[in-house]
Amino acid sequence: MKTRIAIAGATGRMGQMLIGAVLAADDLALAAALDVPGSPGLGRDAGESAGQATGVLIDSDIQAALSRADVLIDFTRPQGTLAHLAVALERGVGMVIGTTGFDAAGRAAIAAAAQRIGIVFAPNMSVGVNVALRLVEVAARTLGDAYEVEIVEAHHRHKVDAPSGTALRFGEVAAAALGREHDQVAVFDRKGHTGARDRASIGYAVVRGGDLVGDHTVMFLGEGERIEITHKAASRMTYAQGALRACRFLHGRGAGLFGMDDVLGFK
Repeated sequence: MKTRIAIAGATGRMGQMLIGAVLAADDLALAAALDVPGSPGLGRDAGESAGQATGVLIDSDIQAALSRADVLIDFTRPQGTLAHLAVALERGVGMVIGTTGFDAAGRAAIAAAAQRIGIVFAPNMSVGVNVALRLVEVAARTLGDAYEVEIVEAHHRHKVDAPSGTALRFGEVAAAALGREHDQVAVFDRKGHTGARDRASIGYAVVRGGDLVGDHTVMFLGEGERIEITHKAASRMTYAQGALRACRFLHGRGAGLFGMDDVLGFK
């Protein structure tokens, strides 16, 4: 039996990519496509942009959508994702959450919901990014305090949070491998007379513009050399395919909070 997938943010760039990916998958079925009330896409066939009639119309009724779904994929905004989470919890529907920008309360709500439903929560679903995260962990542990860490990320002009959730995850992984508390060593702003660099800090730089899908570079800067671990996304399809792997991982699985390291078998 196919896993029935509901997709939030169906008229957005990521939503459209996810719909196309589900329609192309033999083991998944598009069960519902959601968007916010007032969206001009409401009432249209979800497969219209992919040139495929599906019979699934885009609507804003989350209760109806989740009544016929096994898993909800949500790459929207924190407020919307948390509203969807409440309904998913009520109906026992698993979630794949790629939304970024949650505050501590939002992350806590996701963790609490995962005690009753299965949730894959990751700031980046790309298989390549998650391999890069492992490389950063190995590099930080091996290089230690002799190398300083800087993270540079670049995204399209429409991205609303900064640094990206993926950039922050790179920093968290590096900090943990170095035995540091990320929130105590992260530096997000440099301006004016900053003084000498604190060698324990992890610096962030952000670029926004054009149609960049997402570039991330983690630099380890030592005396006489530097190591750079870079991932560049050329298409959102890499995120969509990772999300589908997460859906397959959740199907038939019980409650729990999982990351892409679980999905990819790193743990």
